[in-house]
Amino acid sequence: MQKRVVISGLGIISPVGSGLEVFWASLLNGVPGIKNITRYDPTGFSTKIAGEVVDFEPANYFDKKEARRLDRFAQFALAATGMAIQDADLNLEESDRDRIGVILGSGIGGIETLENQARVLAEKGPGRVSSLFVPMMIANIGAAQVAITYRLRGPNITSVSACASSTNAVGDAFKLLQRGYADVVISGGTEAPITPLAMAGFSSMKALSCRNEEPQKASRPFDAQRDGFVVGEGAGILVMETLDHALKRGARIYAEVAGYGSTCDAYHIVAPDPEGGGAANSMREALTDAELAPEAVDYINAHATSTPLGDKAEVLAIKKVFGSHAYKLAVSSTKSMTGHLLGAAGGLEAAVCILAITRGKIPPTINYEFPDPDCDLDCVPNTARNAEVKVAMSNSFGFGGHNATLIFKKFE
Repeated sequence: MQKRVVISGLGIISPVGSGLEVFWASLLNGVPGIKNITRYDPTGFSTKIAGEVVDFEPANYFDKKEARRLDRFAQFALAATGMAIQDADLNLEESDRDRIGVILGSGIGGIETLENQARVLAEKGPGRVSSLFVPMMIANIGAAQVAITYRLRGPNITSVSACASSTNAVGDAFKLLQRGYADVVISGGTEAPITPLAMAGFSSMKALSCRNEEPQKASRPFDAQRDGFVVGEGAGILVMETLDHALKRGARIYAEVAGYGSTCDAYHIVAPDPEGGGAANSMREALTDAELAPEAVDYINAHATSTPLGDKAEVLAIKKVFGSHAYKLAVSSTKSMTGHLLGAAGGLEAAVCILAITRGKIPPTINYEFPDPDCDLDCVPNTARNAEVKVAMSNSFGFGGHNATLIFKKFE
């Protein structure tokens, strides 16, 4: 018999604020986290804006020596994990660390370290490249560092599926717990991609918004004048555990994980299937896994990144899956405020779904000014909404055609 899986802790590092309450208040108040880039000089770049984490100070979490040994993406992972463990009131000294796993997602990993050390190689030669270069750069090191810091000896895995990475990570953690391979899993995602090389690459693809004069209005999912996504950074971490384990320790339970779907478009390296076939199948798989009818879903936190093709394809996919119920759903995109955290987006947006269920409020899609007839669903435009949310769905779709869907439900 499969075990039930619940969420007992949340940790957030985000462009709209770090810490659960600051993050949630910003979303409900429609606070945009998109500003001019300060992490490097963007002169000469076609896109000069991003969703930077501005309230993160490594010295608040690490000593100087430790901070120098951690890429920014790993710093985010450790900081958000500490928040999530504290939020879950999880006493590790009384826990079986052999039964606690870590499954995180990151699309790019330590790209800041990669760029810095490539510069050292070019300017000073191979003998000056840091001995820590590889272990700081590889994408799995965020999950590894969490395990090392907290001495968690259960399964330790990193999902790398572009912008679906952390949704896959949470889904895989769900299945691991369901099958009894662990009692607790730290899951979610982390990303720190605001670097010259990464931003130049995305810019060359013409994937990013160039609304540099109005950064706070640049991310505008579903809006007819959307012109590309805005890169964000941060981490969203969940403490997931079997219901038995949570009840035994008297944990406060946010919500239950109900279903998981994962598919591939098998269509193109960056463009979505214009018919939304893979995305629709991912949602159907999640509903089947959750043993729920489409009509049971109250809210979808959409992948909707503010690209012309992506938002349209997702709306089409939602209509295919939900039929007439698609027009009764609330379908908002919090990327309008946070920007797109790439591999960390799913972890952050899973937390949004969980909070919508527990707090009875749906965050808006801000910057919605010009209706697009191809995106005619209820996107909760510009203003948060009070609503009873019993079932929430989170979608993540990534380059390469990766699709992943999670379903959360009110715990009963």
